[in-house]
Amino acid sequence: MVYSRRGSPGSRLLLLWLLLVYWKAGSGQLHYSIPEEAKHGTFVGRIAQDLGLELAELVPRLFRVASKGRRDLLEVNLQNGILFVNSRIDREELCRRSAECSIHLEVIVDRPLQVFHVEVAVKDINDNPPRFSRQEQRLFILESRMPDSRFPVEGASDLDIGANAQLRYRLNPNEYFDLDVKTNEEETHFLELVLRKSLDREETQEHRLLVIVTDGGQPELTGTVQLLINVLDANDNAPEFDKSIYNVRLLENAPSGTLVIKLNASDADEGINKDIGYFFSNLVLDDVKSKFIINSNTGEIKVKGELDYEVCNSYEINIDAMDKSAFPLTGHCKVVVKLLDVNDNTPEMAITSLFLPVKEDAPVSTVIALITVSDRDSGANGQVTCSLMPHVPFKLVSTFKNYYSLVLDSALDRESVSAYELVVTARDGGSPSLWATASVSVEVADVNDNAPAFAQSEYTVFVKENNPPGCHIFTVSAWDADAQENALVSYSLVERRVGERALSSYVSVHAQSGKVYVLQPLDHEELELLQFQVSARDAGVPPLGSNVTLQVFVLDENDNAPALLAPRVGGTGGAVSELVPWSVGAGQVVAKVRAVDPDSGYNAWLSYELQPEPGSARIPFRVGLYTGEISTTRSLDETEAPRHRLLVLVKDHGEPALTATATVLVSLVESGQAPKASSRASAGAVGPEAALVDVNVYLIIAICAVSSLLVLTLLLYTALRCSAPPTEVVCTRGNPTLVCSSAVGSWSCSQQRRERMCSGEAPPKMDLMAFSPSLPQGPASADNVSFLILTSNFPSQFLNIKCHIHPVFLKNYALVHKYCSTQLLH
Repeated sequence: MVYSRRGSPGSRLLLLWLLLVYWKAGSGQLHYSIPEEAKHGTFVGRIAQDLGLELAELVPRLFRVASKGRRDLLEVNLQNGILFVNSRIDREELCRRSAECSIHLEVIVDRPLQVFHVEVAVKDINDNPPRFSRQEQRLFILESRMPDSRFPVEGASDLDIGANAQLRYRLNPNEYFDLDVKTNEEETHFLELVLRKSLDREETQEHRLLVIVTDGGQPELTGTVQLLINVLDANDNAPEFDKSIYNVRLLENAPSGTLVIKLNASDADEGINKDIGYFFSNLVLDDVKSKFIINSNTGEIKVKGELDYEVCNSYEINIDAMDKSAFPLTGHCKVVVKLLDVNDNTPEMAITSLFLPVKEDAPVSTVIALITVSDRDSGANGQVTCSLMPHVPFKLVSTFKNYYSLVLDSALDRESVSAYELVVTARDGGSPSLWATASVSVEVADVNDNAPAFAQSEYTVFVKENNPPGCHIFTVSAWDADAQENALVSYSLVERRVGERALSSYVSVHAQSGKVYVLQPLDHEELELLQFQVSARDAGVPPLGSNVTLQVFVLDENDNAPALLAPRVGGTGGAVSELVPWSVGAGQVVAKVRAVDPDSGYNAWLSYELQPEPGSARIPFRVGLYTGEISTTRSLDETEAPRHRLLVLVKDHGEPALTATATVLVSLVESGQAPKASSRASAGAVGPEAALVDVNVYLIIAICAVSSLLVLTLLLYTALRCSAPPTEVVCTRGNPTLVCSSAVGSWSCSQQRRERMCSGEAPPKMDLMAFSPSLPQGPASADNVSFLILTSNFPSQFLNIKCHIHPVFLKNYALVHKYCSTQLLH
């Protein structure tokens, strides 16, 4: 081994060499050497140790070796990290006659990915003996040739290099010939057989000589060739060339017919013995004859076949110039044709070790692929550079000579770009340059980095009370920008308590479809607003989610009949007794019927009617349509019946209307026996009516104060809507604009209406409900328009009132404003 980590510690030179090896190992490159023809298992180097890798991590990190070309020459033992020879290495087969011969390895480990380059130099050994192209060479020499005449002999070749290819020739001892070896500036051997003594054909017609060639290797190897010399009678002077060797430089790919050289030989003889013909020597190989052609008359050598520098970069052509005498003499020369490289080979590119797909959260500098480029040309024509289009978000990093890594240059986002089509261009340094391209498709793998998103943060749903169990009221839908399971959304309730019960006892949501169902009938009187959240979660790891708020308003239905308030006797049909003096005047209030309705809006807006008994005379009493106050229609006299039984029908405005009946017994007595009307009125005002009168004043002042702003708001709302909303809304979406409505026309609400807002965030708020009346023709009065507050403590909570105005109110706004103005004047 030429490169080794073992040696004498006392050698300073070896120590410096070891430091150099360690430095190169740390930089990601190792250099070893191995002689060719080494046996299987021959130790090359401790590659794992030199790269700084632990033996225990070779297998888990997927330690592997890749080489360009044949992959079985060298191998690594994963147990001890030693690089060894795996199969026969023939330097001549691997690199031909190149002065340098190396095997380039790529060592790749994962987790994290690292790439190391290892260069193993293959050293030549003397394993090829010198060889002649023929076992026998035949020469024809005239006996008249003078001593010192020279005759070319084909030399031997050795596939080895360096000292192993330095050849020495010798000729077996004889008295006629010597062997002269010349070397030109190209270190090419030119052998000549030198005549030392004149030949005599009559004495010896044939001479047999043995040429022995020996190389400079250890041990030496030899080769031989038999020279068979026939002695001829003929000319005194042979043709002679100006030079014995002609050097010609020619571009490769020269077209057929291109002139290589024009030879010219001269002969001192006269006549026919002076005429010369030019021929390829019988030493010229058939491969050379297929590339070139010679004109026997002119001596012009031209290109015949295709020349390729990458196949063979030089040719040696032996030429004979022969005169035309009966016994011709021959002159000899050699033409050495050297080809010049042209840029006729495009770069070659190989993309290996693709690490795809790439996660969108991959860090910058992550290696995506390994790229190897090469060019068969030489010099600048074989120098290749790589470029990448487009540049973002990737780049090419040169790692070693013609090796590149495709790495991530900036962050990825699959939701923006899910795949990239990259084009790698390899361009050589020739003029003009040649290039090759390769496409790389990089797919971006999704990670769960987007939470499901709803179109709105809050939805409003209207549901009629007494709905059937399992009613579908709404469908929530969330969208996730991720892909596959990261975009698979499931829905669930955000559980909480609604009063004493769990939210899941009221509603449920389908996990896949997002449909929201009401599990039981809802009661508006118990629950007016159910506010809850639905959670959307994706199936990623870890999962991401978001919430949306649903406000479910329970719309009232007329499912409660009016209820009479005390004093009363029993339920429906109970009697109220009143004592009225005979002297009472017309329009005097003598009694009042009190009733409430647990419903809301029109369903809780009560009206009172006096029902005449069959067969009874015209009675002198009437009842207020909306107040329930019973008053006289005229002055009473002694002709009136002393007892009157009045039936008052209390009816709400629901569809269909529900009713209750109150019985009032009026007894006419002398003035001293009946309580005063004012006292009775005062006693009656101590109860809820007193609070109601007080709050009417506050309510009128508040409405009139904001009337101007209300007009502008209602006009703008009308312009946007352009049409009135439907009077009946079930399972719809949008902002609530109607809480209570009435087709009869008045402002009213139940005295005992309790609003329960089940949002879990704030206490109930006071509601002021406005209704647009459809009144009969005539002046407005207190019976036409009345104002009722929800609770008796209105003054202390006046600032918490919220108004829900139905658009129909616009039609009768003038009537309300007129009434407000009249009340303020009084």
